[in-house]
Amino acid sequence: MKEVMDILNIVLYEPEIPQNTGTISRTCVLTNSALHLIKPLGFSIRDKFLKRAGLDYWKYLNLTLYENYDDFLDRNKGANIYYSTTKTDRKYSDVKFKDGDFIMFGPETRGIPEDILDKNPENCIRIPMIKELKRSLNLSNSANIVLYEALRQLDFYDLV
Repeated sequence: MKEVMDILNIVLYEPEIPQNTGTISRTCVLTNSALHLIKPLGFSIRDKFLKRAGLDYWKYLNLTLYENYDDFLDRNKGANIYYSTTKTDRKYSDVKFKDGDFIMFGPETRGIPEDILDKNPENCIRIPMIKELKRSLNLSNSANIVLYEALRQLDFYDLV
């Protein structure tokens, strides 16, 4: 398995729905990406729904758990972190992704906290979608969209 600085990193800040995390974990395994989960989680990592969505891929997952956001920052000093949010004008496709980048997604019901976004406005990115409904894409769909754009920019490493 590649080192964290040689792969893309998906970060889920306080994820709530086990099926979304399971689906994202499966994508991470199949793209040689790492998954980082920031507690509190809305489920147990032993949850049957999580494992069902991730199928038998869970044992191959490059997974790191963090007690909170400060723990995540402390253990990833100097990391380039992109924050996926609906509260910015910068599109994810305008970013030039690099090896080792982290792409963070917030909890399904509320997104990444505003105080985190306010401290990192230059690294906030969004997926274009209509604003009239004040809704957003499913978490696992969003993670897949942004991850695959980053992989495309990196010529899919050795996945093809």
